[in-house]
Amino acid sequence: MDVKTLATSARHRSRTTATHARALARVVGNRQIPLLLSLSKNLATPVYRAFFLTSAAGHGVLRTLGQGPAGADELAAGLGIPGGGDRLRSWLDIGVQLGDLGFGDGRYRLRSRVAKALSRPENDAVAAALEEVVRFHATVLLHAPAMLREGRRLSLGDQDGGVIARSSRIVQPFIEEAIARTLDRTSPVRLLEIGCGSGVYVRYAASLNPRLSALAIDLQEEVAEEAAANMARWGLADRVRTRHGDLRALQLQPQFDLVTMHNNIYYFPEAERTAALERARALLAPGGRLLLTTSCQGGNAGLRALNLWFENADFGGPLPHEHELVRQMERAGFTGVSATRIIPGEQFRAFVGTNAHAVRTAQV
Repeated sequence: MDVKTLATSARHRSRTTATHARALARVVGNRQIPLLLSLSKNLATPVYRAFFLTSAAGHGVLRTLGQGPAGADELAAGLGIPGGGDRLRSWLDIGVQLGDLGFGDGRYRLRSRVAKALSRPENDAVAAALEEVVRFHATVLLHAPAMLREGRRLSLGDQDGGVIARSSRIVQPFIEEAIARTLDRTSPVRLLEIGCGSGVYVRYAASLNPRLSALAIDLQEEVAEEAAANMARWGLADRVRTRHGDLRALQLQPQFDLVTMHNNIYYFPEAERTAALERARALLAPGGRLLLTTSCQGGNAGLRALNLWFENADFGGPLPHEHELVRQMERAGFTGVSATRIIPGEQFRAFVGTNAHAVRTAQV
């Protein structure tokens, strides 16, 4: 190479270096870059992880990998994906990038503590709670302004009753403690559970009192069907009847010793809650009691998002205020109404009231 060519090459490298230096200076001086990097680390990446883990848990990938490493083709077969795992690999590799999966020798494995925990069956309620946040809470947070502007509302069909029933089991130990404090364990008890979900609370009550019989109803037909299947599987079909129904339309005699409502008073519009509680009282025998557990106003971000969801639904209404719900129960005819915080530090309470008088009407 001659001297002229060398000089030209040196000038070109110098210009390129100068160009790179100016570009780097512009990047370093751009105040949006630190913000972008901060958002990516502190907001975007956790969001990606939440969505990936929700999908991986919901589709059984975490459960499969909890039993041992597996290749993409094996996982694709488990998901019912035709043609093998070529396209699935891109999705799995995001899990690797996020640190929730590992990869080696052509096989994927669980890596993060969160992924390992969510793979365990005993943590299904936590996995469902994460799914509720991603599918329902995130949706209303994202779309609430547009919905308000356009006059749109969420419907019952926008929920997945199975996911809600599973996620509500997060508070199961606390609700079970409230049931244990309220339920007569020796005398025959006729229980009506309104909004039974999976039926776990009826099952728990039946385990405390072998003389208990129950009717469990749910507003969503598929949820009631699942509860009925659970009762059969638990050996309770002879003690517990399960049906699809709405409290406001039930045609039953006032025969029950205990009515329970867990996590569902906000499925009734605020203006209709006193009437709904009157209906519940009308189904109680004299001296029967209502046990109602619910999240209340003023809770953590998750409860505020739940409240937002119901404020933007075409059914139900906002989470109740503690003192207002007490007044509604009293207006509905309950006596001795009490409200007790059952989760330390959280706005989750148990309300108990008694039907002190005979109901005048023969049917409701």
